[in-house]
Amino acid sequence: MIELIEKAVLTGLGVISLSQKKAEELLSDLKEKYKVGEDEGKALLDKLQKMAGETKERIAEMADQEVKRAIDRFGLVPREEYDRLAKRVEALEAKLNITDPGCEC
Repeated sequence: MIELIEKAVLTGLGVISLSQKKAEELLSDLKEKYKVGEDEGKALLDKLQKMAGETKERIAEMADQEVKRAIDRFGLVPREEYDRLAKRVEALEAKLNITDPGCEC
């Protein structure tokens, strides 16, 4: 489920980001239609790409926070905690000499 949320967010981020090809097309349009100089156009594109990157980072942070809230709401245990507890159980079973984990000896 978390992977699905991450994929959806990353897809949205891809829409926000300017690809190199789209950036070149935009620069070409700016030069032709609005008589924008090469340096001005590149400066504008750099600014737009920087803004897109910052927006991408903010969206990723918000998505991460929302996923963590969803995990808490569903009462799910993070994998690291599960693994830590599983190791503790194994250690206790070894100390008690339990060979069958299903046994309530």
